[in-house]
Amino acid sequence: MNTDQRIEALKERFVRKFKEEATDVFSSPGRIELLGNHTDHNNGKVLVSTIDLNILAVASKRDDNRVVFYSKGFPKMTVTLSRLKLHENEYGTSVALIRGVLFKMKQLGYKIGGFNVVSDSTIFKGAGVSSSAAFEILIGKIISYYYNEDSIAAFKLAQIGQFAESVYFNKPCGLLDQSGIALGGINYIDFKYLVEPVIKNIKVKIPGYQFLLINTGDDHSKLTPCYAAIKDEMAMVSHYFGQKVLREVDEEEFYKHIDEVEKKTSHRAVLRATHYFEENKRVARAYEALTVNDFKTFFKMMDESGLSSYNNLQNCYVESEEEKLPQALKFVKTLKGEIYSRVHGGGFAGTMLVVIADKDFEENYNILVEKYGKNNVMRVALTENGTCHL
Repeated sequence: MNTDQRIEALKERFVRKFKEEATDVFSSPGRIELLGNHTDHNNGKVLVSTIDLNILAVASKRDDNRVVFYSKGFPKMTVTLSRLKLHENEYGTSVALIRGVLFKMKQLGYKIGGFNVVSDSTIFKGAGVSSSAAFEILIGKIISYYYNEDSIAAFKLAQIGQFAESVYFNKPCGLLDQSGIALGGINYIDFKYLVEPVIKNIKVKIPGYQFLLINTGDDHSKLTPCYAAIKDEMAMVSHYFGQKVLREVDEEEFYKHIDEVEKKTSHRAVLRATHYFEENKRVARAYEALTVNDFKTFFKMMDESGLSSYNNLQNCYVESEEEKLPQALKFVKTLKGEIYSRVHGGGFAGTMLVVIADKDFEENYNILVEKYGKNNVMRVALTENGTCHL
């Protein structure tokens, strides 16, 4: 179904569920991480873009201080505004995200209130396209629109979403996903100062290439301990230098003392810190390349990022290189033509990002579809809009 057909179907379902018509339509997109793999949680640099996968929602206000949410394929969710404390038994659930967003908005002094929602999504859960972040920012946007004159800034919504995911959902995360989705378009973000990061929207089209997300067959939604270990091991290195995050560590000092750091931490922690420092430089170079339409350099940096994620960050498999994601990453490297690839998102399982030049696309697309199935090889387009009221 196209967007108009989806909206019409959602409106019909809304009437069946609530016995009244929806008054508003909202959209919250997925995102792809172009570069900046696991740098955001250490105040690093990222390149992120929204894509044409999204959550569509039809909604209306209600006056009994409840949020009632129907999401296609999930049971009914209800949150009462007088009961916003954290519930540990809700960890990992969408209800936790609703409750967390509402709690943080109230804590920050924003007005909150009830609403009804019926939604569907083309963002596939657990495959690295940030379905949870899109959901969080959607909730924040609805509250902003209905109760705060749509005045809450995009980055503030991102910070609220990050809180909900880290605390109420119990999944540690940086700000890349939420920021990219709230802002919309291609954005270079430097998180050196979290309160006020440097955000540069890049007005650029990337002609002559097709972007693919390949779901390799494993769900990454249960891998929170693996993601937490990356952040913890980077923290071990930064703490060696008396700092909270790697961004505060002098890179020259790190390399100067690398042998001693490894003795005090671990070999993998040092590799992951090395990835962090080098990835920040790749992001900066890729950003500069995009600003002058130097797409070859941009894709070269993306490819190098993928190699670093595999070898240094080590987030391309959990226990064995025989797992589906590393095997897929290796398979794509055997294809002929101008092709770039990398693990996508948090890693360990799930999705990879592949970019193929138009001249080499048809043959390689057919090979990938034959190997992984048409439903697991998804063409995506970079888009300009973040979470919004339609």
